[in-house]
Amino acid sequence: QLQASGGGLVHPGESLRLSCAAIGSLPGASTMSWYRQAPGKQRELVASITSGGTSYVVEAVEGRFSISRNNRMNTMWLQMNNLKPDDTAVYYCRSRRTVTPTSDYWGQGTQVTVSS
Repeated sequence: QLQASGGGLVHPGESLRLSCAAIGSLPGASTMSWYRQAPGKQRELVASITSGGTSYVVEAVEGRFSISRNNRMNTMWLQMNNLKPDDTAVYYCRSRRTVTPTSDYWGQGTQVTVSS
């Protein structure tokens, strides 16, 4: 139901823009999020955005990453600037609705590698 894209191999300091497109429509009032999982580590939240546009990014990427979405297009983006080697991970998108009827969809991951 969700398709993530935009990953790649970049050098430190460069930028990438990840996209997450829903195949079909998403349930209303869904919060969309980006998570990442580095090798040997647990999956962690990176950023989230509500259907109303309220966004949140974790401290580790604050000031470098920004999240946005277009509800009509059922698409979400993660703009990643000034990438660092620690940002290397598989990035996953998620759409979750916590009010009845609940739903929880994950996209396949997209690899982001930051290396000199």
